[in-house]
Amino acid sequence: MPRLRRMLTVLFSIFAIAYLGLCLVAFVFQRSLLYPAPKAPVPLPASEGFRRLPLAGESFVDLLHLPGPKGAPTVVHFHGNGEQLLNQLDLGAVMNQSGLGFMAVEYPGYGASPGHPTEEGIYEAAEAALAVLKAQGVPPELTVLSGRSLGTGVAVEMARRGHGARIMLVAPYTSIADVAGEMLPFLPASLLVRDRFDSSAKAPDIGLPVLIIHGEEDTLIPVELGRRLGTRFPRAIVETVPGAGHNDVLERSGLERVLRMAAFALTGA
Repeated sequence: MPRLRRMLTVLFSIFAIAYLGLCLVAFVFQRSLLYPAPKAPVPLPASEGFRRLPLAGESFVDLLHLPGPKGAPTVVHFHGNGEQLLNQLDLGAVMNQSGLGFMAVEYPGYGASPGHPTEEGIYEAAEAALAVLKAQGVPPELTVLSGRSLGTGVAVEMARRGHGARIMLVAPYTSIADVAGEMLPFLPASLLVRDRFDSSAKAPDIGLPVLIIHGEEDTLIPVELGRRLGTRFPRAIVETVPGAGHNDVLERSGLERVLRMAAFALTGA
């Protein structure tokens, strides 16, 4: 019996050390997983509405800005973690053709923008872009905040800070800690996650109209998280897309879902 007890103690110690090591690896490398940060293969084409916005020091962030008709709303879009600014041209073109202005914001460390992405750094870039838009005569009541996947947390935070008149969220999450908990249920995600993007905690205080679009077959951010987030906002519409996953939720139905977003951006309904 003493020998068995010693063996069990040794096995438990090995397991505990391995588990703590796994937690340490997850904590140290989490930002490289959360922010794959694809780089722009070529310089951004100046003729397409791209511009460079200086930030503090020598830092900057790139924008894609397609102005709309005078007095029309402008959609300010924050992309997913596996995308970059160059991937937003098609979305911007449809919004523009629908009579809307469109501005997409790059993240630090993404595309051609320098630095390393963090939650606060992305918020800083978003605030700077919204300040540019306001200075160009687009007030908050004509600003529509839009986000996809990771970018939904940015859109929600900007709404919490008083920007925008309505919000569009594609494949959103309640918080990054909840997503990590879904993916790695054996780890204490709520203790390990550094960049939390906690939309669920912020949602009850945001009274703006919200449109949520989520794929019913999303295996990265389960549709249940999108539905749950919808219940947290005072004024949210949740629309799910049958057969759609995470990366094809807008594309699966051709232009149908993007045109739905454009209609919501124009009318709020």
